[in-house]
Amino acid sequence: MAAQITMYTADWCGDCRRSKAFLTAKNVEVNYIDIEADKVASDKVIEINGGMRSIPVIVFPDGTHLTEPSDKDLEAKLVSLAIL
Repeated sequence: MAAQITMYTADWCGDCRRSKAFLTAKNVEVNYIDIEADKVASDKVIEINGGMRSIPVIVFPDGTHLTEPSDKDLEAKLVSLAIL
């Protein structure tokens, strides 16, 4: 069964492109949601971040999330969840 990871993203976001490239290189299956095209998703990002519209927000199967993670932090989280 594939991990249920969701990444809230936007085309203009450099950190989003970096995280997406990292996840793609690691063959991690992710559900990408464009906050520019989905108002509900944009509102969810603001809710998760306590009023800030910071992206990427990556939500993991255990219910936790990372906002604007470094590749190192993202890799550590994936390892802790036995995804990598």
